[in-house]
Amino acid sequence: MGSLMVDPPSPQGFPISVKNALNGDITSHRSQRASHTHAAMHTLVPNTHLDTSLPIPVRKYLKSYGLTPPRVESYETQKARCLGQLALKTTDIDRFLYLSALRKNNVHLFYRLMTDHLRELTPMIYTPVVGEACQRWSEIYQQAEGMYLSFEDRGHLASIIQNWPQPSVEITVITDGSRILGLGDLGVNGMGIPIGKLALYTACAGIRPECTLPLTVDLGTSNKAFQEDPLYMGSRRDKVTAQEEQEFLDELMMALKERWPAIVIQFEDWKNPFPSLARYRDDYAMFNDDIQGTGAVIMGGIIGAVQQSGISPRDHRAVFLGSGSAGVGVAKQIVAYFMHEGLTEDEARSCFYLVDSKGLVTSDRGDKLADHKVYFSRNDNDGQQFKSLEEVMEHVKPTIIMGLSTIGGAFTPELLTKMGQWNKHPIIFPLSNPSSKSECTFEEAIKYTDGRALFASGSPFPPYTFTSSTGETKTLRPGQGNNMYVFPGIGLGTILSRAIQVTDNMVYASGESLSTALTQEEINMACLYPDITRIREVSVRVTRFVIRAAQKDNVDRLHHLREMDDEQLEEWIRSKMYDPHAETKNLEEEVKEMARELAPESSKL
Repeated sequence: MGSLMVDPPSPQGFPISVKNALNGDITSHRSQRASHTHAAMHTLVPNTHLDTSLPIPVRKYLKSYGLTPPRVESYETQKARCLGQLALKTTDIDRFLYLSALRKNNVHLFYRLMTDHLRELTPMIYTPVVGEACQRWSEIYQQAEGMYLSFEDRGHLASIIQNWPQPSVEITVITDGSRILGLGDLGVNGMGIPIGKLALYTACAGIRPECTLPLTVDLGTSNKAFQEDPLYMGSRRDKVTAQEEQEFLDELMMALKERWPAIVIQFEDWKNPFPSLARYRDDYAMFNDDIQGTGAVIMGGIIGAVQQSGISPRDHRAVFLGSGSAGVGVAKQIVAYFMHEGLTEDEARSCFYLVDSKGLVTSDRGDKLADHKVYFSRNDNDGQQFKSLEEVMEHVKPTIIMGLSTIGGAFTPELLTKMGQWNKHPIIFPLSNPSSKSECTFEEAIKYTDGRALFASGSPFPPYTFTSSTGETKTLRPGQGNNMYVFPGIGLGTILSRAIQVTDNMVYASGESLSTALTQEEINMACLYPDITRIREVSVRVTRFVIRAAQKDNVDRLHHLREMDDEQLEEWIRSKMYDPHAETKNLEEEVKEMARELAPESSKL
């Protein structure tokens, strides 16, 4: 290929010498393609030029020849080096920083590792380690990632957004840091959440990394320790008012849509997420993962658990410890599932008992309930108030207990033992993050229910080998109701269908799809969720369900997808997913294609 010669170029861009091009004698001669193609990726993100897996001709074409050691390495060699370096790190934060630097400096290699070692690496880039990283963000900050917009920037947000270097953004995750996991108001230190979340969009659903925008808005912080910390990188002001926040977000949403009209907008970790969801969901392709994504993924696990419990939805009684936005969002999604199974809305709603810091949420408790709690407030308590989780459980004798309270250990051995006494297969979902805030561990749930619990958690727990009262010994693997099962597919389905909204049916479909993604082996093992190592195939299924729901709701804009059957649609989805393992080969083929295009006609004969 390097020996081919064609006529030299003219100022109008006539053919050039491929040999000269491959030797780096030109600055750029790439085919004109959409901004999400390989050409744009490698033009706009120079660090991808420094991948040691790139062949020599490609390095010369990219003008990176000589900037890396001369040996062309296989991915296996790169992986061995990275995993070896990772093993030398002694703390979670050191591992987090190493992976962050790798993502910044060699994005394709980072995602090759992620897709091959998702189970091991996800906790290091997202929960639970991202919690500590956010708490220490201003202390450990090393490099610019994402975009920060301050309240002081109001009136100029559209012009500042123009500073983002990537011309094509398909999805953004926005936080104000006001409620990071269960850790409270962390202000701009919450940037670790959008960065980590979008890394999972890419690893799990194949949304190209350069098409993602992590975005943190600095609306002040109520965290006095941060306001007084000289290293804190955000503003020192108190949190803005609700009205000021709304006006700022109005401007921001318009600015985002003005630059990227088809952008999907996901809100994450806002202290009060309900107003923005209600205000923007009809005019933007937006959703809130804390409310909708959490609800969908837990609903997906509940579908399997209810089926395995042998009890019809009508006869289930669910006690929720925690009645914040996540708890209410989960409960409402399960109400939708129960209604899908034939219950009326009132019948489905009556299956739920929400517990907050004052006890059972009732209509006559004497305090003013937050708006989002009113839907589930009980009015059948005959004036009696139940002031603790223990009292509520004795009153209800639930078949399902769910924890979204961030109160570590709240599901005590005594309560778990009672769940095992009341139910043949108690459904126990401690969903709080990080693991230190989990209401119980997997080991505790199995141990105190004699191995009969149907379990899913929000944080990862190790397998547990247990010997039951009958003498049977099994190694059991916990289910994890991680939002990463659904939000990547919600995002990708919205992008690929070019949906103008993210409807309730699209969110419901994402959770409903999970039970259909289980393999026969997983079903036989009573798994509630697919193996996380199959997440990319699971995301294909979720995406297909989301697209079909968008079509049913008539919010899709890519109508030719309606003509595909399900198998064809899933294959089309796979073809649109970013594959980091294919990037080197794709770029090599692109250079070869250009060589053929630039070669004289006589040489093509």
